[in-house]
Amino acid sequence: MIRPALAAVPIEYPSSDGKPMAENDAQRNAITYGIGALARHFRNRHDVYVSGNLLIYYQEGNPRVSVAPDVFVVFGVENRERPNYKVWEERHAPAFVLEVASPSTWRDDLGWKRSVYARLGVREYCRYDPTGDHLPARLQGERLTPSGYVRQPVETAPDGTLTLRSRTLGLDLRAAPGRRMRFRDPVNGSDLRSHDEEAEGRLAEAAARRREAAARRREAVARQAAETRAAAAEARVAELEEILRGRSD
Repeated sequence: MIRPALAAVPIEYPSSDGKPMAENDAQRNAITYGIGALARHFRNRHDVYVSGNLLIYYQEGNPRVSVAPDVFVVFGVENRERPNYKVWEERHAPAFVLEVASPSTWRDDLGWKRSVYARLGVREYCRYDPTGDHLPARLQGERLTPSGYVRQPVETAPDGTLTLRSRTLGLDLRAAPGRRMRFRDPVNGSDLRSHDEEAEGRLAEAAARRREAAARRREAVARQAAETRAAAAEARVAELEEILRGRSD
C-alpha cells in the first residue's frame, strides 16, 4: 500500500521579534520621522517601498535569521503593506538603510548588522546618533563598493550642522545641534515633513487662510462704511450749497 506523501509543513516567518521599537523618545522620534518623511516623499512612486522596524528575512527556510532596520527604502518593488519582508520573494534588497543609535543597539549597528547589509547589497548605510552619546560622530554614512563599505564625507557648517548627501535617495540627511534629524531636498532647499507634520502644516495653513479671509471681510466692511460716510458727507455739502444758493437768490 502506497501512502500519500505528507504535505510539507509551511514555515512561519513571524512579523515581530518581541523587541520594542525604540528605547527612548529621541530614538523613536527619529525613526518615526524617517519612515514618515520618506514615505511621503516617495508617495507617488508605486515602485518604491519605505518601511522601518520591520523584520527582513534573507535566508529562505530559516526564520531564525532576520534583521530589522530602523528605516529602509527598497526600489523596484510594489508599494504596499507587508507583515514582514522576504528578500527571496521580493528579489530586491533595501537600497538605503538608516539605523538610529540607542544604548543597546549601537554596537550591533557597527558590527553584525553592517556585515549583513553588505552581504545583502545595501548600497547606502547611514547611522544617526540623536544624543551623541554612542557613535564617534552623530551622523555617519557609508556606500557599498566591490571591496566593501566606504565612509562618505559629512559636511560641517559653521553652526555645527552636519550634512550627509544620499545619492541613492537624492536627498540630504542633516543633523543640527539641538535639533532633530531632517531629510532635505537639495533641489528646493526645504526639509521633508512627516505625515503628522504635513497634517499640522495643512491645519496651520487653513487657519492662516481663515484669518486672511476674516481680515479681508473686516477691510471690506470698513471700506464700505467709509464710502457710506463719504457719500453722506458729499450729500450734506451739496445740500448746504443748495441752501446757500437759495439765500443768495
